[in-house]
Amino acid sequence: MLGRTHHTVKTQRSTTPVRASELTGRAWLNTGDRQLDLEALRGKIVVLDFWSFCCINCLHVLDELRPLEEKYSDVLVTVGVHSPKFEHEADPEALAAAVDRYEITHPVLDDPELKTWDAYTARAWPTLVVLDPEGYIVAHLSGEGHVQGLESLVEELVAEHDAKGTLHRGDGPYVPRPRPEGDLRFPGKSVRLPDGSFLVTDTGHHRLVQLDDDLTTVRRAIGSGTKGWADGPADAARFNEPQGVALLPESVRATVGYDLIVADTVNHRLRGVELSTGKVRTLAGNGVQRLLDDARARGVDPNEIPADAAPTDVALSSPWDVLWSTATDTLVIAMAGTHQLFSFDPRTGQVSVLAGTGDEGLRDGAASESWFAQPSGLAEDSSGTVWVADSESSALRRVRFDESGAVSSVDSPIGEGLFDFGFRDGAADQARLQHCLGVAVLPDNSVAIADTYNGAIRRYDPSTNEVSTLTRGLAEPSGVILDDADEQPVMVVVEANAHRLVRVPVPKDAQTVDEGAAQMQRKRTPIAPGALDLVVRFSAPTGQKLDTRWGDPTQLKVSSSPAEALVEGDGTAQGLTRTLRLADGVTEGVLHITARAAACDGSPDGEIPEHAACHLYQQDWGIPFTVSEDAESELTLELRGLD
Repeated sequence: MLGRTHHTVKTQRSTTPVRASELTGRAWLNTGDRQLDLEALRGKIVVLDFWSFCCINCLHVLDELRPLEEKYSDVLVTVGVHSPKFEHEADPEALAAAVDRYEITHPVLDDPELKTWDAYTARAWPTLVVLDPEGYIVAHLSGEGHVQGLESLVEELVAEHDAKGTLHRGDGPYVPRPRPEGDLRFPGKSVRLPDGSFLVTDTGHHRLVQLDDDLTTVRRAIGSGTKGWADGPADAARFNEPQGVALLPESVRATVGYDLIVADTVNHRLRGVELSTGKVRTLAGNGVQRLLDDARARGVDPNEIPADAAPTDVALSSPWDVLWSTATDTLVIAMAGTHQLFSFDPRTGQVSVLAGTGDEGLRDGAASESWFAQPSGLAEDSSGTVWVADSESSALRRVRFDESGAVSSVDSPIGEGLFDFGFRDGAADQARLQHCLGVAVLPDNSVAIADTYNGAIRRYDPSTNEVSTLTRGLAEPSGVILDDADEQPVMVVVEANAHRLVRVPVPKDAQTVDEGAAQMQRKRTPIAPGALDLVVRFSAPTGQKLDTRWGDPTQLKVSSSPAEALVEGDGTAQGLTRTLRLADGVTEGVLHITARAAACDGSPDGEIPEHAACHLYQQDWGIPFTVSEDAESELTLELRGLD
């Protein structure tokens, strides 16, 4: 989120040594209550990982860093600097749960006031800052995909500081936290099975669990419980943080030979499960988070997936929820990692992009123009409309379809944008959610929303356009389904941080809550009024050159919140420089900037061979700004992270 780089980016060392700022915050986790400082880390190569536990790109980086941390465990220390976006993320208990949930095995600094974030001039989640063993900053990186470059840098620093005698080998300061025992661990989503039992994705245990109707008695587990990827029988199959699960229609089950489809999130795959045997198979996804090829580098639409592509050759990115859609007669996938909706037809294996450009944000309209922000929950109403819990924009999105099953429109009954959240009922255009992860349609066609960071189940009534609260006091509800449609309907809520499923009756009289609306508080970048020169710097890594064979291989996409803040310079065009002009009277807002560049591996003479490997570099920024007469009239950003 707000700082995403695709593909590996090589780093370059800073030529002017800059002493690292002290690490300050509220508390430390994973240190056995020891308070760390830079002096305690002297002699180690330190990677500061500025993250927030709501951010899908930050979760990607956690997984990218694991092999590096293991390989260089005697010389490298990763320090997670948790810099919250949402109010709930500043809760120390919520942060501790997230550290447990994502199995983080390095020290974490709780930085709720963003003091260390500001000291290191971070602008995006995630940001990585590398310190050498003497405490100097040697690299500053935004986004994900930097591990290969980081490994080269670590090797260089090891050799340099071994020779100088300033590298200290040995164990780092990590101390594991006690791990709670239980049948479930941070469950994600659930589905009711034809026999009345429930299947829940036991996300923290990397498996599926079938529960009896009492929601507590374990009937069986599917998956070994060991993190990984393996097909086969129930006791040998492996998952990696599975989330969404969908039961296929009976006619489709009979055709394809399996009953359930699971969003195997960290494996970037869809898995099929046969209920009678528990056998697991891989349906789609090649396990690679992002597929970058020569076609993309030449400017071909990256959202076009060839109709003849084998589903297991198609790259997915953190599928978070799945839903069988009667409107499309296919599976709909909330593809959180690329901020899109995909579809998958299990009968043909066809994978397609259903809606969303891949840009992160809240933008309504046609499928090919809409923006999502980490879609994480799906439900369908009686008309075939699909409702989406769009977590990073704290929004409820509505996706309508035409008679052919194509998306006709996307709109947002609730939600303002990436930086707006809160806990407010009432008129939908004034209502606020906080990082919602699940949705369900109730018997009257109103929509129940798992409002995760508010610990509540909210309700949106399309007939009145009003929002209310059904219940609150839950521990990060991540999923909700309708249990039955009796006189008083009952919901089954997946209460992730309480490690359980719980029944919640739908009250006849809902609450009206107003605890206010809020905006993410992050230091704003001062810019001068009027004209602003935007410059994005990019330098192709060693051994590559810009792919100019089909014209300018660079592109900028610029917009603003509010949209009227820019009177010149918004839109998409080639090049990495742009003059923007702010409207008169604008005092603050957010600039949304996406930069892209294509580069290919070159031959020794600098030419690009006919079948060279080509790479698309992309990074998104959301930059809060304030207008000041004394500010600079130029904004410089790095597409390629180097200092």
